[in-house]
Amino acid sequence: MFLRVYLTLWLAVAVIAPSSLAADDLLQLEGDVLQGGMVRGMTEGGAQVTIDGKPIRVSDNGRFVFGFGRDAQGEVTLEVRAPNADTERRVLKIAPREYRVERVDGLPPKMVTPPDEVLARIRQENKEIARVRALDTPETWFASQFHWPASGRISGVYGSQRVLNGEPRRPHYGLDVAAPVGTPVYAPAAGLVALAEVDLYYTGGTVMIDHGHGVTSVFSHLSSVDAKVGTKVAIGDFIGRIGATGRASGAHLDWRVNWFGERLDPELLVGPMPKAP
Repeated sequence: MFLRVYLTLWLAVAVIAPSSLAADDLLQLEGDVLQGGMVRGMTEGGAQVTIDGKPIRVSDNGRFVFGFGRDAQGEVTLEVRAPNADTERRVLKIAPREYRVERVDGLPPKMVTPPDEVLARIRQENKEIARVRALDTPETWFASQFHWPASGRISGVYGSQRVLNGEPRRPHYGLDVAAPVGTPVYAPAAGLVALAEVDLYYTGGTVMIDHGHGVTSVFSHLSSVDAKVGTKVAIGDFIGRIGATGRASGAHLDWRVNWFGERLDPELLVGPMPKAP
C-alpha cells in the first residue's frame, strides 16, 4: 500500500469550489504532502502565491497547484499574499516514502545502453518532451478528479528502482498498467494534447496532455496514437491503445504525471484500480 498523508486541521479534505472559500479564509489546500504528491490550492482571485520564495501561477478564480518529486525532503514554505496585502504563511513538511527495487534481466544490450548512432535522436526527443513539461498555461483542468486511463494489472509502480541486466538505472517515475496490445487508453482528465508521436526511441507511441499550470500527463509505449496535437480532450476521451513500442519488455501503458520538472505519482490522484466488469 502506498503511504497517503492527508492534511488535517488546516487543510481541506475535498476539492474546493471557488464560491466555497470563506471571506476570512485566505488559503485552502487538498492533496498529499509527501514524495510524489500533488497539492491543489484555492485562494482569492488576484492573490500571489510563492513556494520558498518562488512564485507560481494563480488562476483568475484563485486556483493553483504544486507538487513534490520522488526524492523531495524537508520542508517548504507556502506564502499567499492577498490583493489587500493580507498574508498567510504555512510550513509544509514533506513525508518520506519507501520504494521497491525491481530487476529486469535478459534485455538485449541496446535496450539497456543505447548505441551511439541514436544518441542525437534521443537528445532531440528529450528536448521536445522537456518543452511540453515546461508549459505554464492558464487553464485549470488539473483541478478536476483524475480517472484511470486504462484497465489492467499494475506491473510497475512510481519511484521503484530498476536494475536492468544487473545495472542500476534511474528510478521509474511512472505507473505501469499491463494489458493486451490494443487495450484502449483514455484521457484521465481534461486538457490539451501537446505531443503525439508514434515512434520515440525510449517511449515508442507517446501522447502528452497539458492539464494547465505545469501539470502534464504522459502516456508511453502505445501501439496506436489517436490523439492529435492541439486538440482539447475531455476526461474519458479515447487517445490511443496499449502497446509494447519503444523500450518496453512487454505490452503495457506507462502513465506519468509531472508538475514542471517534478515527477509525481499518478496513483495518488486516482486511488485503487477499479475491478474489471
